[in-house]
Amino acid sequence: MRKSIATVCLSGTLEEKLTAIAAAGFDGVEIFENDLLASPLSPERVRDRTAELGLSLDLFQPFRDFEAVPGDLLARNLRRAEKKFAVMERLGADLLLVCSSVSPAALGDDALAAEQLRLLAERAAAHGIRIAYEALAWGRHVNTYDHAWRIVRQAGHPALGICLDSFHILSRGSDPKGIEEIPGEKIFFLQLADAPLMAMDVLQWSRHYRCFPGQGGLDVTGLLEHVLRTGYDGPLSLEVFNDVFRQGDTARTAVDALRSLIALEEAADRTDLPAPVVPTGFAFAELAAGGGELPALLTALGFARTGRHHSKPVELWEQGEARIVLNSGLDATTGHPEAALAAIGLETPDPAASTGRARALLAPVLPRHRAVADAPLDAVAAPDSTELFFCRTEHPDHPSWTGDFTPRARAASPAGITHIDHVALTQPRHHFDEASLFYRAVLGLRPHDSLELADPYGLLRSRAVSNADGSVRLALNVAQIRPDSGPSGSLRQHIALHSRDIVATARRLRELGAPPLPIPGNYYDDLEARHELDPGLHRTLRELGLLYDQDDGGSFLHLYTATVGRVFFEVVQRIDGYQGYGAANAPVRLAAQHARTR
Repeated sequence: MRKSIATVCLSGTLEEKLTAIAAAGFDGVEIFENDLLASPLSPERVRDRTAELGLSLDLFQPFRDFEAVPGDLLARNLRRAEKKFAVMERLGADLLLVCSSVSPAALGDDALAAEQLRLLAERAAAHGIRIAYEALAWGRHVNTYDHAWRIVRQAGHPALGICLDSFHILSRGSDPKGIEEIPGEKIFFLQLADAPLMAMDVLQWSRHYRCFPGQGGLDVTGLLEHVLRTGYDGPLSLEVFNDVFRQGDTARTAVDALRSLIALEEAADRTDLPAPVVPTGFAFAELAAGGGELPALLTALGFARTGRHHSKPVELWEQGEARIVLNSGLDATTGHPEAALAAIGLETPDPAASTGRARALLAPVLPRHRAVADAPLDAVAAPDSTELFFCRTEHPDHPSWTGDFTPRARAASPAGITHIDHVALTQPRHHFDEASLFYRAVLGLRPHDSLELADPYGLLRSRAVSNADGSVRLALNVAQIRPDSGPSGSLRQHIALHSRDIVATARRLRELGAPPLPIPGNYYDDLEARHELDPGLHRTLRELGLLYDQDDGGSFLHLYTATVGRVFFEVVQRIDGYQGYGAANAPVRLAAQHARTR
């Protein structure tokens, strides 16, 4: 289907927005009136520029507070409309969005509203223009799509139809099934937006917190399916008001927007997009070596240095199925002057198909510079710039990346660590919603509820994504912390390692001079009050700095190492089917990290 986007979704000037929209691959554009008013480009130049860029001008919007008004106001509104029709003719636009009135002067009279909208449609038709009437969720008298449709039907003019907006419909809890009763040819336009579920005035919710489909909690897919059953064949268009998007990079937001529509089409079974290839595990985590402290920490954690890359300054460290790649070539010239998480290797049954899926969803496939003997590895850039490699480790039908490493003798003794449990990725604030959609759409991971966690200097927002069996878990974090808080959780990344015996792992760390992050005694006093733990277990937790959590499935023990550069490790033990991430303990961890830094 054709794909369109409203200029209000993006930051920048109208010229910048049009350029980014075309570059992303959209077919058309809605011109938001404020963007035109603020632009030095004449309507004729905007028309010509959209044509140069290969964009159709699908909608001009919005025209407000028109219908069901006294006669003196109607005359003024018709004069205003005629002026807008003249502008639209200069633009080359032939569809005008009219929002249901919020004016105190509007009357609750459907017959009058229908009569005046019919008059507007007659005036519009004389200019070759059609009217799409939309029910605002906060409209004074008309605030549901079915009410708007009754008025349009009563008006009975061929140049008057309805505009459906997913946010206005779903935010009020209206049943979208009734859309199927509207003839497809009378649905003149479809605007799409998602939003996180929030207890908030609907106007504020709409103006500041909308997001692209797949990034929030509304059933946009279900609504689209109802619309398509009517025979609607117009564009899928995005209209998103979002404070963060309007501050973000214009081109990047446009690509994210188009990705959301591609994924939405797939969810509605309207595309032949390559099927998702869900990763089955972690092949490795790659760290920039930074100042050289990581080898000692890895040794204390029980990792052994098992190989060195035959052509690069890269070492392989292993314990069980947990693999850490330590890259000393990622220095200040490549943006990693300190220890930092640079890449993740994901196990996939079909690396080529994983790459094809990523490319179809507009993920940037990274060029790889490798020696002749290097195993082929495709990688894409995640929203936070972490490189994601698609791997098939030590499989007889595929070259293994581990073959690039010359074996070395093992030096460390295991500490009970079996595999990488999850990885926490710090997202730039402007890219959090993008990341949520990226991992769901590109990798086929399932998003979980978004959480807000207290940091001593602000808030940490977190959302986990995972595959079905939990063998791949990612925690996407973004922090909003005051500028004078010093080195903060907003910069940290961490790798969680699963241990079959976390108590033994914690004792080993202490013996080797790398004790876990100190946890305040007040935490354990509260823990004892909240949970009826065995006294011996409680003493062990307090002694070793272990944290505890439980859910309906089981319990969770975890600890944190000191931070090296931007990286720290978490060691976890899941007991009896625990599925969470110890989120209840995050505020204590963040406070302890701040205290240690200071």
